[in-house]
Amino acid sequence: MDLLRLASDGSRAEKAKEKAATIRALKPAVGREEAVERFRGCGIRGLLRRLGAGRLHSLADAYVPFSVYRVEIVNGAKRESLCFALDAVKGILDPYAFPRVPEPREMVPVETRNRALPVLDPFWARELLTEKVRRMLFQRGFFRIRDLSIRAEGISLDLYIPYWIGFYDAGGSVRLRVLDAVRGTFEGGKAQAFFHDWLSGEEGP
Repeated sequence: MDLLRLASDGSRAEKAKEKAATIRALKPAVGREEAVERFRGCGIRGLLRRLGAGRLHSLADAYVPFSVYRVEIVNGAKRESLCFALDAVKGILDPYAFPRVPEPREMVPVETRNRALPVLDPFWARELLTEKVRRMLFQRGFFRIRDLSIRAEGISLDLYIPYWIGFYDAGGSVRLRVLDAVRGTFEGGKAQAFFHDWLSGEEGP
């Protein structure tokens, strides 16, 4: 499904003029058929979902650019080097953590118009990621933090994360749910607001 064909006002109509481009996305763990089953649900859970959110009307794939960073963490005598990726649109989606920089074999080329644009300022993105990593470390254990130092260095890698967006017919209104196609998990309110704003033409922080 082409999300940009949902255009009904001026801002979305401008988006609809964009041409398809080939991007490189992480390989999804959840395909379309499985996504449909996940969104519809089954048994009592599926019935409750239909009563609450409405009937699944359509499903679309969407792609979000992520900036990749090599993060050096010094905590007392302990030193770690990890890779993190932060969404390059608003910096509000859950970041990704990798044991190393993703390799080409872990990505697939996708030709699509259903892609957000990387508009987040690089300096601000690095600050956001540093704060998210710091918060993650403190959640692991505050009393184990000693002279903490975090340094994030950007890596030149065009990377998109695939998502599935389910649109529900809720009695005259449309509701959406978001499924991370790589992690295979449903996203919460932040991601729903992110894609709602994107579809409404409100990109950027």
